[in-house]
Amino acid sequence: MNEGKLRVAVATPLSEELCEWIEAREPRLALMRDQSLLPPMRHPADFGGDPAFRRTPEQEARFDALLAEAEVLYGIPDVDPARLARAVEANPALRWVHIMAAGGGGQVKAANLSAEQLARVRFTTSAGVHGGPLAEYAVFGVLAGAKQLPRILDQQRAHHWSGRWMMGQVSEQRVLLLGLGGIGREVARKLSLLGAYVMGVSRHQRPVEHVDEIVSPDRLHEAVGRADAVVSSLPGTAATQGMVDDALLAAMKPGATIVNVGRGTVIDEPALIRALERGQVGLAVLDVTAVEPLDPGSPLWDLPNVLLTPHTAALSEAEDRLIAELFVDNARRYLDGEPLLNRVDTVEFY
Repeated sequence: MNEGKLRVAVATPLSEELCEWIEAREPRLALMRDQSLLPPMRHPADFGGDPAFRRTPEQEARFDALLAEAEVLYGIPDVDPARLARAVEANPALRWVHIMAAGGGGQVKAANLSAEQLARVRFTTSAGVHGGPLAEYAVFGVLAGAKQLPRILDQQRAHHWSGRWMMGQVSEQRVLLLGLGGIGREVARKLSLLGAYVMGVSRHQRPVEHVDEIVSPDRLHEAVGRADAVVSSLPGTAATQGMVDDALLAAMKPGATIVNVGRGTVIDEPALIRALERGQVGLAVLDVTAVEPLDPGSPLWDLPNVLLTPHTAALSEAEDRLIAELFVDNARRYLDGEPLLNRVDTVEFY
């Protein structure tokens, strides 16, 4: 029945309904799956599944056999880079792995694959699927800074009816975007609708829709000094590691807001904490941190000018279906010999 079809092993939790939907949308695919081998999802896009789930030795052997038969993996097995490395090593016929995360390059890097394996297997991510929810969170962060949300909450908890004060207006503010990929462009679109002046950092001077000013990287320190808010949607790479450091934070407009919906490693957290403590940064709105979960002892938990969420801003009811749609499009491209969308750069790993 599946003879001649592209063999895809479902290596991450995926509902049977969506498995059947994928096969119906692209009949040249055969999704090999055994739902008993996959951890139950606790909520949409729960690709790690229930952490209490354990396979028996017999189930582990069946799961390994399933992965070894596939030319394509839908997801990183158990969202575990070590398990990915085992699957690539055990299956010389493996040619493509689709990753559920938007920034899956870090997971590929952590697998420590050989040059031969990286050349043999193509990796794609789900970049773009999360753009809408992340952009909305970024706008929330910019608004929280403009409206001084921590002050509002503090006064309400204290039952303190203060004198009136001037709130910031996003329509009168400049927002600097670090990252003009799919997420950054959607942030620009949403902020432009609120009337903000949008600046975006790019090595290329090509115009970007809804971005009022393109800033070259060598002008970054000057640009942050003009920004009321900075939004990062950058991936975690060697080039972006600690990019937001003491010097950049010191160059920011005093009291400015910083929002991070990219990777936590982009911000030097000790430097950020120092900037928050002295008021150089008025508010940090963070959906990501350098190490997750965040250390319970981190000052970020208790600083009054920090809003912290546990890497949850991208989740939505539609995420599973949107990733499935992206995968079907890429599967068609794979079968027709066309370039795949969202290829992971296996040099910079983004």
